[in-house]
Amino acid sequence: MMEEIQEKKQEIRVEMAQKIDGLATETVKGKTKAIEERLFEFANFLEARIVLLYMPVPTEVDTLEIIHRSYLYNKIVVLPGFAPNAGKVVLYKVGDLDKDLVPSARGNLEPNPKRCKSVPLDCLDIALVPGLAMDEKGGRVGLGKGYYDRLIPELPITTRKVGLVFEDQIIPAVPMESHDRHVDIVITENRVIYKI
Repeated sequence: MMEEIQEKKQEIRVEMAQKIDGLATETVKGKTKAIEERLFEFANFLEARIVLLYMPVPTEVDTLEIIHRSYLYNKIVVLPGFAPNAGKVVLYKVGDLDKDLVPSARGNLEPNPKRCKSVPLDCLDIALVPGLAMDEKGGRVGLGKGYYDRLIPELPITTRKVGLVFEDQIIPAVPMESHDRHVDIVITENRVIYKI
């Protein structure tokens, strides 16, 4: 059963990566901008002071403009650093994207631990979570490393967990295992979905 779920998730990952890859650059930009606008109209995000964002990989909703705009709104921006050997996430306050990030083993940029201060999990007001696919119940398929599945249950219940995906990445039902974690809310370019 577990292997079956793993296989199904892998199929979803491949299908979604191809789907995103097949979208025209202008289409992706338009969808990304619409998600940004929805997020900045979302009361939980507007009221949040300390926000966990992420540096995107190509199959995830690009958050760079969201990060820049968060600074303009005087939010404290927190980004994850991934410790592959320990299989865990360390959170860092990032004040300057140009100076505070370094290339990671995963191929994207991550906070430089020498420049950034680590942030305790219980400080976060809201956590934006990437995914390759999500469903309307908040189920998500990530890249398969389990970082966010380990991080989400450690966050306080008061920290809103918000998934960002394109409408094309919403599927009828994400196959879930016992260790998989849901997000509370999903934001796409078309709507804000509250977990049913």
